[in-house]
Amino acid sequence: MPIRPPNLSASSRPDNADYNIVPRTPHSRSGRAEEGFTEDDLQDHDALSYATYRRQQTEPLLASSSSSSFPTTGYRSRGDDGDARKPTRSLPWLKSLTGKNILRNTPLLIGVVTAGILLSLAVVSFRQPNALDQAMGYTAHTDAADAPSAEHIAEAAPQPPQPSFVDTIPEPGHEISYENYTKFPLTGQQYRDECVKLMSVKMSHGAYWSVPPHGIKDVAHHDDVTDYHLPESMPTNVCSKTITYQLDGHVGLVADLALMAQAAAFARERNRTFFVDDTYWNRGKWTDHFQDVRARQPGPQPGCRAPPPSELVACPRLARHWVINSRTARFHFGHGFADAYENAYKHGIHRQKPIFDRAAESFKQTIRPNAHNAELIRSARMEIASILSLPTNPGPARHESSPEPKTAEDELHEHNPDPYIAVHIRRGDRKTGFFPHGREHLPLQDYVKATQDTWSRLYHENISDPEPTFPAPPISYVGSDSHAAAHEFASAFPSSTAVFSLDSSTNADLRALAPQGEYVQEEFNLLDEPDRIRLTRGMVVDLAMLSGLWAWPGEVVPGATVCTITSTVCKVSAVGLGWSRAMGLEDGDVDQTGEPIRRDKRWVEIDNGGSVLPEWTGFDASF
Repeated sequence: MPIRPPNLSASSRPDNADYNIVPRTPHSRSGRAEEGFTEDDLQDHDALSYATYRRQQTEPLLASSSSSSFPTTGYRSRGDDGDARKPTRSLPWLKSLTGKNILRNTPLLIGVVTAGILLSLAVVSFRQPNALDQAMGYTAHTDAADAPSAEHIAEAAPQPPQPSFVDTIPEPGHEISYENYTKFPLTGQQYRDECVKLMSVKMSHGAYWSVPPHGIKDVAHHDDVTDYHLPESMPTNVCSKTITYQLDGHVGLVADLALMAQAAAFARERNRTFFVDDTYWNRGKWTDHFQDVRARQPGPQPGCRAPPPSELVACPRLARHWVINSRTARFHFGHGFADAYENAYKHGIHRQKPIFDRAAESFKQTIRPNAHNAELIRSARMEIASILSLPTNPGPARHESSPEPKTAEDELHEHNPDPYIAVHIRRGDRKTGFFPHGREHLPLQDYVKATQDTWSRLYHENISDPEPTFPAPPISYVGSDSHAAAHEFASAFPSSTAVFSLDSSTNADLRALAPQGEYVQEEFNLLDEPDRIRLTRGMVVDLAMLSGLWAWPGEVVPGATVCTITSTVCKVSAVGLGWSRAMGLEDGDVDQTGEPIRRDKRWVEIDNGGSVLPEWTGFDASF
């Protein structure tokens, strides 16, 4: 019987159940420790070895490398196949990355990622505030140049409250409509037209300030009643009642000032706030020449705001915000004004005393030159005092405390000295209005003779000395709109006679203000604005030197003024001289006829010459 070879099958399972498992001896822990493994590595290796051991026990000892069950990796003892790849030591956390663990920890993973993204966005937003907006395509509608900085935002004041308005609508039939106008304030002519429309209706003729039986006409008012809690001295609410004088360039400077003086007096009397509007003025801004009237005459509501221009009303004068100008003066300074403000218990020139006092107070308190013009006036006065060897140190300032407040008339009497005669020669578009010269300019010789006679009458000096020494009388200051007339007047006296003027001043700044052509309103309007401002400044200085207005105690002022009544400069010059000095009443004498005392009067009007009464009126309202 042939011998059968032993069964060496490499099948995965034995053919019989009696197959005996041959144990494999794994490397011991002590052996591994000897090889330098740590305790953690040994624990990890034991777990892996045990899993490998279980798998090996289910496999035959010999398996084909081509079999699907042949392990991809296996254990090789040290010394086996020297070129074989050594086993890779895996990190512990990699072994836990199973699908089940990953699925179980997905919420935690999402939370961690989201927190990281939000933290990154917060850091970017803090360091670059606009970066996220730009990344998302959003652009703020602000100008970078106007955007406030972080410092400004931190220092910004709280936002003001929302405005609150109250509308006041006149009763039916009493509302003045400006619906046909689009620009405010209206021009002087437009205000005049509105007055004409109102006055064309039958009006009652009561007292000057009486309320008509049918009520007061006015425009609708849109009042801002918000309490803004603004800092001290900042404008708050609109003034409750105002009077505004509008400068529109229709008349000369002094004509406007004379009317303005009466308007300011109205504001003081009626307890209203006074304003000046220079929107259409052809001489620059009011403050280019004079002080702000709000600072000089603050009124009953200091710091209140001017009313909206659309709420100014020229007629009637009882409107809440009344505006006056040279074109509407005829509606307010006529017979009704004379009846209300003249002294009905006096005669002649004395009836005008209340109106005179109103103007004097306005020129003292409200209408005063600004710092630049005041310095020019002071320079002109000091020049005269210096040439005449008079003291140039002014007396105590008027703002210093005194036992009793002084009136404008009292302060005029403090002026010392008065060493010259002021002469105003008006040419241009102002002609004489009285016989025998008709509508012509008054001959220059009349001014020369009046100056000589006035000097002799007041100073009792003989001016006929053939060889006097400089400065010989009559010492005079001549103000004129005509360069030629001023020179002709000076030439009428000996060369030793002291004749002062802007044109002959030793001060270059004063000489620059002298006019070179006669004043004609229409031609003046055609000049460049710098020339108009310059000539206006020269007129302010001339007015001060011709009248004595705005002089401090101790400064020189005129002893008398020679002028013609057709010029408003002549009317205002009387105010600067003061009532008593101008009308010759310094000694307390009173003419029974109510006329000035001729031998003592210092306001010398040579056109009318007393032939028309009253000799003096405070303004011209016939424009």
